[in-house]
Parts: sequence; structure tokens; C-alpha cells
Amino acid sequence: MSTPSILDNRSAMAKLDKSNALGSVEALADQVRQAWQAVQTTNFIPTTEIRNVVIAGMGGSALGADVAKHLFKDRLLVPLEIVNGYHLPAYTDENTLVVLSSYSGGTEETLSCAAEVKIKQAQAMFISAGGKLAELAQAQNWPGYIIKPEFNPSGQPRMAIGYAIIGLVGLLAKAGVFSLTQAEVDEVLTTIMAQEEQLKPEIPQTENLAKLIAFECVERRPIFIVSDFLTGAAHVATNQFNENAKIFADYKVVPEINHHLMEGLKFPKSNALSHFYIFITSDLYEPRIQKRLTLTQEVVGQNEIETFEVRLKSETKLTQAFELITVMAYANFYLSMLEGIDPSPIPFVDWFKNQLK
Repeated sequence: MSTPSILDNRSAMAKLDKSNALGSVEALADQVRQAWQAVQTTNFIPTTEIRNVVIAGMGGSALGADVAKHLFKDRLLVPLEIVNGYHLPAYTDENTLVVLSSYSGGTEETLSCAAEVKIKQAQAMFISAGGKLAELAQAQNWPGYIIKPEFNPSGQPRMAIGYAIIGLVGLLAKAGVFSLTQAEVDEVLTTIMAQEEQLKPEIPQTENLAKLIAFECVERRPIFIVSDFLTGAAHVATNQFNENAKIFADYKVVPEINHHLMEGLKFPKSNALSHFYIFITSDLYEPRIQKRLTLTQEVVGQNEIETFEVRLKSETKLTQAFELITVMAYANFYLSMLEGIDPSPIPFVDWFKNQLK
């Protein structure tokens, strides 16, 4: 196990962080800025009325879709579904906008969905850094966003979250599915940069929320408790904890868990030692949700499981989503340093993909 002081030492962390995952974490604002500027040049003219949206993607390439679905549900003008698999829904037709998302451009499930777009005569857009998907999109004249990942030095899709979220919502805005303004994007940039000043390695543990979370997660299973518009952001955090810190993290959503999970905390008795519940609270939740979160935290405590509250403070739902993503991106990176591992390699995912060939 690495010594705690490693989190205050950039050079020591760089010896472990061979692919510069920290560089990707610190470039989130640059990713957002670059993606927003790039999608402004995208032109999309619907061939027929768009009555539903399907977003096809896997892993890190699908995270932006989950953030958008929960964050903008009060703005979406049509139903939106996410496909994490090989096939588009049966209802897909000429009134469906299919957005194909694959950072590498070679994700087999997404390419399978791409092949069905023409069969079902759907309208299509895409997000990719290249590969077969970009080639197919060019051949089919599908508009989209080609990611130029200069601000993702780690090369990992899960660390390209600024590109994924803003690239996707920018495309959806171009398609007229909902609106997003330059002023809102500027607020996101301000929020991210303010968080980075509080979370960077130079800020000591006593004043650094991300470092505190990382220490609390050592040898424990973090469970994020969220609700409503922050559900997708918690999904981002969970995926990054899984892949970067190589830890079993999960997220649960209020009010759904109030109808079952609270009775599943007592056993096994090791839960009290192995689990750690992180409650994401916000004044932007409706009052009933705020009360439910408070009571749920009490129930977890009654089962002798430790809890930790992260209260988001920025002013809008959009900025709070990025506030949460920024905090947890630093936290899971710091956790990987405490574990003494390089966060970027994903050997089991790579092995699995090779076995499928």
C-alpha cells in the first residue's frame, strides 16, 4: 500500500500514473470547451419529424447519454432511450434519431446498431474519435462529432467524459431535441475550474474533499446514493471507480431503494466493515427527496454502516452534475494512487474483448 503522502506529491504519483490519467482529470474543462466549440459546426436537418431518440453506446461511450437522459428530462421534447447492446428497439423507424457513440469507433455492439440504422430507415448522428464508426458515418453522410482527444492524454474513453457529455448534448441541441446555451456551458466551465482549485494535488487532505473520499474508500466498497437529475453523474463516478481504482463501486437511486434495499443492509455482518455509503445531497432536489435522503442515511447508520455526505453547492442542475463528476474523478484517481496502481490499464476488459474475437 502506498503511503498517504503520495497524494501531495505529483512526481511520486506520475511514477504510478504512466498514461497520465491525472492529466485527463485536470483537462475536463478543456474537453467541455473543445467539444462545445466543435459541435457548433455540425449541421443536421431532419428528414422527417423526430419523435424519439435512441442513443447506442457501451461503457465510457454511453456515460454521456445517461447523464443527458437524467439531467435534461425536464427539457427533452421527445422520449430518449439508451441501448447498451447489439440491437435497436423494434419501434425504430424514420422518425427515430439514432445517435451512435463509440470513442474507439470499433465497439462491436455499437457497430451492430449502426448496421440496423439503414435497415430501419432511421435518421442518424454519431460521436467517435475515429475507427470503423467514423468511416461508416462518412460513407452514409451521417453528421456527427469527431473527437480530437488532445485533452485526454490517458486515451481512455471513461476519461473523455467532457467530450462525451457536451458532444452528445450539443448534437441533440442541433437536432432540436432540446436547447442548451453558451451561457450554460460557460457556467459549467466556471464550476469545473473552481472545483479543480480545491481538489488539485497541492491542496492538503484536510482541505481536499476528493482526498478525504479516497482515504475513506480504501479497502471498502463505496455506494453512491443519489436521486433524480444526478443519477447519470453518479453512473459516471461508479464507472470511473470501477476502472480506475479497480474497486467494486455502485450507485443506488432514491426513492426506488426506499422500497427494498433498506431491508438488505443487515446481512452479511461484514457490511459494516466492507461498505461505505456516500450520500450526494443537493438543495435542488425537491423537498420530499431531500427528506428521503436524510431518512435513508439514518437507516444506513442504524445498520452500523458508515456514511459520508457530499453536499453540492453550485447553482444549477447542470453545474451540479459536473461538480459531482469533477469531485469523483479526482477521488477515484487519488484512490488508485493509495492502492499503488496505474489507473489507466484495464487488463480484464482487454482480455475479454480479445477472447471474443
